Amino acid sequence: MLQLGEDVTLYLVAFMLILLGTLSPVWATALTASLYLFMTMFSFAQVPTSRALQMLHPLGSGNVSVVAHRCGGHDAPENTIVAIQESSKNGATGVELDMEFSADGVPMLMHDETVDRTTNGSGAISQMRLADLVKLDAAAKHRLRDKFAGEKIPTLEQAVEECIKLQLTIYFDVKGHPDEAAAALKELYKKYPVLYNTSIVCSFEPKVIYRMRQSDPEVVTALTHRPWSLSRFGDGAARFSSPWKHLWMTLLDVALDWAHHHVLWKLCGISAFLIEKNFLSPDYTLYWAQRGVEVVAWTVNTKVEKDYIHDVLHSNYITDSLVEDCDIT
Repeated sequence: MLQLGEDVTLYLVAFMLILLGTLSPVWATALTASLYLFMTMFSFAQVPTSRALQMLHPLGSGNVSVVAHRCGGHDAPENTIVAIQESSKNGATGVELDMEFSADGVPMLMHDETVDRTTNGSGAISQMRLADLVKLDAAAKHRLRDKFAGEKIPTLEQAVEECIKLQLTIYFDVKGHPDEAAAALKELYKKYPVLYNTSIVCSFEPKVIYRMRQSDPEVVTALTHRPWSLSRFGDGAARFSSPWKHLWMTLLDVALDWAHHHVLWKLCGISAFLIEKNFLSPDYTLYWAQRGVEVVAWTVNTKVEKDYIHDVLHSNYITDSLVEDCDIT
């Protein structure tokens, strides 16, 4: 009944907006009907709830899963094999794996488009071949660089193999390259079928998730979202000095947020919604639970936050550290 009522409201709002824009009941009816047909024909169904829950709550439906952000980038060099191992040792249920592509098309475990921030190298990863990337020290800029000196940048497949060995769930974080990423992940799922029950593909970009579902509709997926991300940085500061541009981007933020919560999640058939921690609340988790979608909070880095999300909201969360409070930007 909830879903039916929401659908009726969506199409009623669409009808009224089109009517106001065209002043034609005929056009409003025709375009609203077209929207209905589009959503009916091109939306993906959610994967079975039982399989989604198996992935999101591998320890049982009553247990909160703790996911290591960038494999636990505070406790060990981010996106490395040793970080995966440390996260497992420290009690993580799963890890987030970021992916970028080398010049020769190999999916690598890397968050940024360049290697500058985390390694002793410099340059865009897309301009460097695998043979060059594996020579870099992935611990060079880490606070524990002496302890983990010489750690290499792994390929995505090497990271997946380590996660499977350690029985960790995987949150694939895809930031772009929808076609390349979907093809690469499809090959991984084909080679390692256990991923269907132990991993989820996440992205800020709906087109990435939609392309992944087109490529393989059996994959569990999630949308990632931070409200006001177009107009403001993560710390709340405005992105643009021009008042008009800031206003325009704010209006786009409102539209994007509405689309995430009413259209895009349904179009993509997601099973989880990854939301910035500051926007999480009991009402918000209930909103998504009524739609068969699990909420996962990011990035939760203090004990107070973790206790609230674990004990009050009973939601999964993503963190930079499994061992202490931290502040990573």
